[in-house]
Amino acid sequence: MTLIKSISGIRGTIGGKVGDNLTPVDAVKFASAYGTFLKNGSGKLEDGKKLKVVIGRDARISGPMIHNLVMNTLLGLGIDVIDLGLSTTPTVEIAVPMEAADGGIILTASHNPKQWNALKLLNAKGEFLSGKEGELILEIAESEAFDFSDVDSLGEITVNDAYMDIHIDEVLDLPLVDAEAVAKRKFKVVVDGVNSSGGIIIPKLLEQMGVKCVKLYCEPNGHFPHNPEPLKEHLGDICKLVIEEKADFGIVVDPDVDRLAFISNDGEMFGEEYTLVTCADYVLSKTPGNTVSNMSSSRALRDITDKHNGSYQASAVGEVNVVELMKKTNAIIGGEGNGGIIYPESHYGRDSLVGVALFLTHLANLDMTVAELRASYPQYYMSKNKIELTPQIDVDAILVAMTEKYKNEDITTIDGVKIDFAENWVHLRKSNTEPIIRIYTEAQTQQLADDLAIRIIDEIKAVAGL
Repeated sequence: MTLIKSISGIRGTIGGKVGDNLTPVDAVKFASAYGTFLKNGSGKLEDGKKLKVVIGRDARISGPMIHNLVMNTLLGLGIDVIDLGLSTTPTVEIAVPMEAADGGIILTASHNPKQWNALKLLNAKGEFLSGKEGELILEIAESEAFDFSDVDSLGEITVNDAYMDIHIDEVLDLPLVDAEAVAKRKFKVVVDGVNSSGGIIIPKLLEQMGVKCVKLYCEPNGHFPHNPEPLKEHLGDICKLVIEEKADFGIVVDPDVDRLAFISNDGEMFGEEYTLVTCADYVLSKTPGNTVSNMSSSRALRDITDKHNGSYQASAVGEVNVVELMKKTNAIIGGEGNGGIIYPESHYGRDSLVGVALFLTHLANLDMTVAELRASYPQYYMSKNKIELTPQIDVDAILVAMTEKYKNEDITTIDGVKIDFAENWVHLRKSNTEPIIRIYTEAQTQQLADDLAIRIIDEIKAVAGL
């Protein structure tokens, strides 16, 4: 059982002992810290005016429990709550500024299995908090310097269950989304919603774009039918169903709908790295500009950006880091290679709905299958591996040793260690969300990527004495 406190929020497994897992006490404590952080930064509020926070959750079994605990904690601090109920991460992100709220909380552990849950924290723009703000909230939680409101100053809950529909409307109104062109193609698509909120919102979006939708695992009951991380080894059912249904392609989202993967018409993985590559190719063809992805993402985005005469840059891993660099470089699209699309024309957050709509519009304008589209892009292959952390593993010492070993190569250390070789690369970093070291490699064939990963893992184990 695990509780991970980081600058990006608090994430843990349900049950167990306080401080070791995400128990009700820990949920209340962290919600109190966030509410206190907002109150401390609000200055002097006008008489009678209260802070306002938007809250939504994915369909996890623990969701209603954590949802009620967090909402009522904020009420106790004198903060009003806009309750979206069952929702998605990007839906909450767009709702915060629309409601002129002071912040937002999404209750989701994203791609983690069903025993996990988390509090993901937003600022008044509907964007993730900065590292400095996250550290301050951790300090407040540790000190327990909470000051709850008296009975006449408690917050109130306003329920608003319209935001998934509002979100769909916002996506359909984007200038580069052409629902009419998509409808004319009469696409047939299989959707795996992993029995969470994506099973509601993605089919609704498709239906409004004139796409025939075949639903797979779209009942939002929180019983994930497979590991919810949208990786090839977890997606055998949809790959098979795409072929059986003779569908044009398949769509897979994670439980909170900020990661997007496609299945090609031949039942093969389109590749989550190529979700961003494809959407960027379309956007850049219409509105040339710059792009950003994180250091663990494919070189293919750099190649596509170069093709459209734009400039590509890589950030540290983490959505907040990608967004910060996107703003600095005026990037018109960016994201993460895990299938996260960030399109500022909509908002600065990973959004699977935006990705689906851009992808469909791009495909509608092409005379090719999804498999042919994938084959048209630069061919890179990744190997994503991890080493479970134990108390005796000194991650910092491992990274220092690997930096020294490869000091004559092109090395970047802003986030772990990335070693860029001429034909491939490896990125080593400690995860922000799980007790693991991630080892990502990329090369021009899968075998070369796998071989590089095996070599690096063996070197790490030698350094660590494993």
